Formats: sequence, C-alpha cells, structure tokens
Amino acid sequence: MNITANGKPRALPTGATIGDFLRELGWQPEWVVVEYNGEPLERSLIPDVHLSEGDRLEVVRAVSGG
Repeated sequence: MNITANGKPRALPTGATIGDFLRELGWQPEWVVVEYNGEPLERSLIPDVHLSEGDRLEVVRAVSGG
C-alpha cells in the first residue's frame, strides 16, 4: 500500500500500523508527534492505528540538546 509521510511517498505492507512505520525508521512512539490525515493523533493510539491506501502522516521527532 502507498501512503504519504512528511510529504514523500512511502510503500508499506498491507495492514501496517503507524507503529510498524515508526519501527522501520528506528523511532519509538514516545519520541514523536504524529498528525494522521490532518488531525493530531493521541500518542497512546500511535502503535495500533492501521494505515490504509492514501493515508497522510506528518511525523515530528523531538530532539533535545544544546
């Protein structure tokens, strides 16, 4: 299936979750803020939301440092 993540097309296996997508990037749900099809997504829901063809994600990773 094809989605758009941060403005770029991405191919994922059918039935993939946002959690699966983040693991592919090497990121944990607690490290990010996710906008799912234009709406902010509660962090506790991130691992279990199943993606569908054409979904749009905006994912921002929090980075700390000086």
